Parts: sequence; structure tokens; C-alpha cells
Amino acid sequence: MVWSPAQYLKFEDERTRPARDLLAQVPDLPDGPAFDLGCGPGNSTELIRDRFPEATLTGLDSDDNMLVAAAKRLPGITFEKADLANWIPPEGASLFYGNAVFQWLPNHLAVFERLMSALAAGGSLAVQMPDNVGEPSHLLMEETARSAEFADAFAGRTIRRNPLPTPATYVQALAAQAASIEVWHTIYYHRLANAEAIVEWVKATGLRPYLDALPEVQRDRFLAAYTDRIRAAYAAMNDGRVLLRFPRLFVVAVKAG
Repeated sequence: MVWSPAQYLKFEDERTRPARDLLAQVPDLPDGPAFDLGCGPGNSTELIRDRFPEATLTGLDSDDNMLVAAAKRLPGITFEKADLANWIPPEGASLFYGNAVFQWLPNHLAVFERLMSALAAGGSLAVQMPDNVGEPSHLLMEETARSAEFADAFAGRTIRRNPLPTPATYVQALAAQAASIEVWHTIYYHRLANAEAIVEWVKATGLRPYLDALPEVQRDRFLAAYTDRIRAAYAAMNDGRVLLRFPRLFVVAVKAG
């Protein structure tokens, strides 16, 4: 996939709020390097830097465009390219922080266990993931893809993300290494200008794999068909705005001593 920092940051305030809420639940860090995993354009990295200014902080991402944007935003921070599915974390880290990245990795439970093993005693694994594949915004991507006009382009392809495991699954996977584990859901209601704004939001994330799978000549028609469905699913309020319901799952696990 090709990611667009500019598209992602169109809704920077809304996207950064869950990152801030996650970081607020991270306790003080022990000595050791800190890592922003899937740092994107650096908005979450900036929060970590401000909260833990003494930590040696590195941002990791698999996308060159995001890394360029992050380095431009935070020239004093180290940013490196990495595939989190097989990245080997260094021993003795104080923080592994992942904001809205691990939902893309089907094997992320195994990655979490590997990260926990590499933490220093008292270090934290802090993760936030969208838990929204059952929302109209995402169900309608799949409905559009399977409609008669686009079914041939998606034949034999699985684009839709799998639902996240249950909270209990995360607790059971991490409990053996953790002194404490907190798992919770927060549902955000983002007040956006109109249905088109919802489409602009998801174009930076969930809709991107669908658009990338299409021939370029079909992308505008797909967006128009999807937008029509979104307009029907998200009724305008009295002021003409719409509410985008957005559930997210949070996990904060502190390494046992």
C-alpha cells in the first residue's frame, strides 16, 4: 500500500486524541530506549517525546513517505524503516508504543508476546487499535467492492481486515509476563462536516487497500459509489454535520520484574 501523510493529517486532531488517551495511561518509564511503532507522520512520536523528554526515542514505520514526513516534523528524533511483523526488538526497552498500526498485522498477538519479552522490568507495551470493521464505514467498503460493478476487480481477493480478538485473548496472551494489564474500549464520536468528510477520513486508512487494488480508471467510480452508500448510512444532524462512530481497543501491559 502507498500511504499519504497529507491525507492522514487532514484529521490530525481527531486521530491524535486516541494516541494521547493511550499515552496518558502509560506509567513512568524505567531506563531504556523507547519506540513508537508505526509512527506514521510523527504526530504520536511528538506526544511521546513531550511526555518522556529524557527517553532515547526512535520512530519506526514501513512507509518511506511517512518516515520523511516524521523526520521533517521532528528533526531531533531518529526514524527508521521496519516491518513490524518480523522486526526484532532490542532487549531492555522501556516502551513499545503502537498507535493504530497493529490491526494491520494478523499475527500481532505473537508480536506482542515478543515485545513483552524484550521490555525492561517496569517497561510498558501500550497499544491502541481501531475496532471498527463492523461499523458502516467499513462494511460499506466491502459492500461496494462486491457490487456488480466492481466484483470482477476484487474476485479472489480478501481486502477486509479481520475483527480484533477479544479483550480476554489479549489478557491471556500477555499475563505470564505482565505485572499489570489494562484493556479497554473507547468509542469516539467524531463530528464531521458531511458524508464526504467520512470518505476523506477513511481514504487515508481503511479504504486505501480497496483503492490500491483497483485499476486507476475505476477508482473515482468506486469512491462515488461508496460515498453514496455512506451518505445513506450516516444521517445528517440539524446542522448538516454527521457523527462518525469509531470504537477503539486499548492495551497497556507493564512488564513484571
